[in-house]
Amino acid sequence: MAREIDEAWISEAIERHRRVEQLRGDYDRAVEAHRVSVHSPDDSIEVTVTASGEIADIRIHGELRHRQPAEFARELQATVASAAEAARWAREKLRDEIFGKLRSLGEA
Repeated sequence: MAREIDEAWISEAIERHRRVEQLRGDYDRAVEAHRVSVHSPDDSIEVTVTASGEIADIRIHGELRHRQPAEFARELQATVASAAEAARWAREKLRDEIFGKLRSLGEA
């Protein structure tokens, strides 16, 4: 028994696949381009990360002579951890922004 092929369904499936691939590319580019900066509580350390979590820059404001190495290390580690959380948050926002458009495909 031969099965009938629904050409319209196949065309729609191909178009949806193309749209998903386009959105994935948009998301990947946005994640690499979007940057978030986080500061330590005393503003002496600034860590900038991409939304993918890659550290793009670390800036130290002020002098380090008065800081104890262990204290500075804890502050730097905490700021980097905050930057990682900010990158995760940025990825979620970008995903919602970009893939939120995908929901409308079924409505079309």
